[in-house]
Amino acid sequence: MPNKLLLADVDGTLLTHEKVLTERARAAVAQLGVTGIQFAITSGRPPRGMQMLIQPLALTTPIAAFNGGMFVRPDLSVLEQRVLHTDVIESAMQTIKAHGLDIWIYRGTDWFVRERHGPHVDREEWTVKFPPTVVADFKGLTNDVAKLVGVSDDLEAVSRCESAVSQQFAEKVHARQSNPLRESPSLVSAARSQPYYLDVTHPDANKGFVVLRLSQTLGIPPDQIVTIGDMPNDISMFAKSGISIAMGQASEEVKKAATYTTKSSEEEGFANAVQHYVLSDLP
Repeated sequence: MPNKLLLADVDGTLLTHEKVLTERARAAVAQLGVTGIQFAITSGRPPRGMQMLIQPLALTTPIAAFNGGMFVRPDLSVLEQRVLHTDVIESAMQTIKAHGLDIWIYRGTDWFVRERHGPHVDREEWTVKFPPTVVADFKGLTNDVAKLVGVSDDLEAVSRCESAVSQQFAEKVHARQSNPLRESPSLVSAARSQPYYLDVTHPDANKGFVVLRLSQTLGIPPDQIVTIGDMPNDISMFAKSGISIAMGQASEEVKKAATYTTKSSEEEGFANAVQHYVLSDLP
């Protein structure tokens, strides 16, 4: 079946480690358009954090922010969103704190932190091109949360926290299923979008859901969608697409989940993947 859509992760995939959209990457996206293959992006970033890519890439498809927690049009107007239930926020925050991670909250178009220069805050501001709102605490901010983020340079702690949060809510599901009269707990999706970021979102806010939603919206069967990414939060979209491509710098876990592996983001891996795996079936 011919490829009809390429869905790309942003950081470390479409962009280099230094968040640069290279000319070869931009030209590769343009070539997709010439051949009739649509292009879309998905990221753990907020919508505002992807605005700088819309014009250079001439994006026309829905943009999936917060790992699929919010879909916006290219003018950033909201198509749909999925937020965390208030009843799980405090519980998830306690687990993140217990693992020694800092906490960020993304709510609507705003980004909230408690420490202005905490771990990775300055880099994230440079990446998304807007500053955080600094608050003394998160009281009054736990409703309509699109994404909760745990941040640390202790990468093993981030990995352990990912497992702990996933297990925490898996146990709640088990308790609910064994007692149908118990109030239904909320669930979460927990995955690392960077080695130092743990993204906690609505259970449907994952990149596998992005594939299915774009398939429905654009009328393209999932087996005609190609996905490309570099982090564990990209594995769910690999599982739902016809062809999946891991970046060269990805972990073995991510590479094993993909159909192919391209070069790294520092070696024009995105452009090479478009040429060798996306356009390769064209006459």
